Amino acid sequence: MNSIFVTYKPFLTFLAKFLLFYVVFAFIYEGYLKQFDFSKNEVDGISVSVANQTKFLLNFFEYDVAIVKNEASPSLKILYKGKYVSKIIEGCNAISVIILFAAFIFAFSAKIKETILYIFIGTIVIHVLNVVRIALLTYMLYFYPEYQEVLHGTVFPLFIYGVVFLLWVLWVTKFSGYDKKNT
Repeated sequence: MNSIFVTYKPFLTFLAKFLLFYVVFAFIYEGYLKQFDFSKNEVDGISVSVANQTKFLLNFFEYDVAIVKNEASPSLKILYKGKYVSKIIEGCNAISVIILFAAFIFAFSAKIKETILYIFIGTIVIHVLNVVRIALLTYMLYFYPEYQEVLHGTVFPLFIYGVVFLLWVLWVTKFSGYDKKNT
């Protein structure tokens, strides 16, 4: 029995670190969300910030965009040229994706300083690309509403998860020190 733990120690260490990080930060995020009453259609502050950044980005390119509180659900409507094109809900803020990303990086960590720096930089990259993703999705839905299902359900999730996957690969192969430590 002891030899099984020795044999699988790297995997079990990875799994324990991943689960610990993920559970702790998911719990913290859930605590943050509990301060908002979704039954009264309140929208969390991070999602509001993402919506405003999306509006800023689209307006920067001189597109006529407005953000309006949705009275029917805990979301924000994005109006493009006065037309309701898309909405931002809590899941659109990418916090769950960032927690998943960071848990993986932490699980493959060797040095704490590099790990924290990479998580910080990766979080910024994911956040910025998420805002770009929402802006592009809004723009595309205005002109191609018939492709909503494929754009929202396939193309843009591939975009954000593809970036996360590339950040993971970059971490494991170039920065984590994990392969050097365990060879």
